[in-house]
Amino acid sequence: MTSAIEQLQFNDQGLIPAIAQDGESGEVLMLAWMNREALATTIETGEAVYWSRSRQTLWHKGETSGNIQKVQEIRCDCDKDVILLKVEQVGGAACHTGRRSCFSWVLAEDDWADDGVMIFDPEERYGKG
Repeated sequence: MTSAIEQLQFNDQGLIPAIAQDGESGEVLMLAWMNREALATTIETGEAVYWSRSRQTLWHKGETSGNIQKVQEIRCDCDKDVILLKVEQVGGAACHTGRRSCFSWVLAEDDWADDGVMIFDPEERYGKG
């Protein structure tokens, strides 16, 4: 029998997009990438672990900020090439900018307006903006 992870369609870099959604409200919090190890670790620990493309390493969501994602359910799409994580967003902020959601920018007259809810100051948390 083929494992659930082996049934997924990872891209040429061995990655699959993973959407994090608030398990209660349905709000889309963020999009990140997972490799097989990140997904296996997420399944094993019950907390979201992603693959950082910029650092080329596993990234346990909230390891620096404390805003971890407790996974409630894992789904995939019909083509098995996208993961959906339904999560409890501990600490309230999914975005490194301190906002509730990474999708905090709305198109308004050919520009992007900040529509996000600030949860923490990234300068205080990370020492950068």
